[in-house]
Amino acid sequence: MGTEPTYNEVQSAVRVEKLKIWLAWIAGNVIMFLIASATRNVAVVSVITQVLVVVVFLTLTVALFRMTGALNRKADARRREVLGE
Repeated sequence: MGTEPTYNEVQSAVRVEKLKIWLAWIAGNVIMFLIASATRNVAVVSVITQVLVVVVFLTLTVALFRMTGALNRKADARRREVLGE
């Protein structure tokens, strides 16, 4: 019953969501870096933290690219629908 969003509205929403995803990725990595920096003088904890930094970085990066890819596919499908391709 409501109106369907236009392609421009979808594109704007995708841009906003991508920005949110990138900011979350940056924030997550900064938090892990701060934790690693705070524990660098404690031998065992420092090693564990460094391993966690790598694991969290890789996990966040994979999630980032999967989510942006999904958003790109959604926007592309909407573009084809609007343009009749």
